[in-house]
Amino acid sequence: MSRKQRTGDSGEKGGPEGEATRQMVVMRNATRTFQMGSKEVHALKAVNMTLPAGKMASIQGPSGSGKTTLLNLIGAMDVPTSGSVKVAGQDLGRLSEESLTEFRRRNVGFIFQFFNLIGTLNAIENVLVPVMFDENPRVDRALSLLEQVGLGDRWDHRPAQLSGGERQRLAVARALINDPPLVLADEPTGNLDHDTGEDILGLFTDLVKEGRTVIVVTHDIEVAAKGDITYVLRDGAMIEQED
Repeated sequence: MSRKQRTGDSGEKGGPEGEATRQMVVMRNATRTFQMGSKEVHALKAVNMTLPAGKMASIQGPSGSGKTTLLNLIGAMDVPTSGSVKVAGQDLGRLSEESLTEFRRRNVGFIFQFFNLIGTLNAIENVLVPVMFDENPRVDRALSLLEQVGLGDRWDHRPAQLSGGERQRLAVARALINDPPLVLADEPTGNLDHDTGEDILGLFTDLVKEGRTVIVVTHDIEVAAKGDITYVLRDGAMIEQED
């Protein structure tokens, strides 16, 4: 049965240790403000959010509602101005810049609407970009991931030689090279036709079955309906959580 919960109700049970084992994301009164000249912009306003591990969630809201800011906080690309953001049991606001970088590397895979692939590199080289400075670049894993997303026979193709759906599949493989427990996708089907978008969502469903947590920012109601939980933002405030 569907449940709608005003986010003032935290929905938590048990102590902090139990929460850390069950929840991938826990936000408490998280705010993010930016200074633009003499004006203070409140991008996020006292957001409360809980997301259990091993779920697929969607974040919805109109343009300017704070979706990207929220995703940046969850992905350790930014820290809150006030309040707390805990991801995989780590309080991100308490980490140094170096620790945030290492946290992202080990825990978060990013998938973007416009793919963000490097045109001069072939498919396997693009997958290996996040680990290019490692002593062991994990070429075998990169090949395995390309097979997993249906691009095993395209490993030597550059992005320009791939279709839009293939490029998004390549972006999924790149996001998984470090085996992250959390995958963040910003409008991943926005530039794809319906059938190709369904294929990408099928990949996300497979990731959840593997035990990963997937968060998708989307304007598409049909895409949001594929997830286990939907969060709705408006004017920087979390107005609804439905699961």
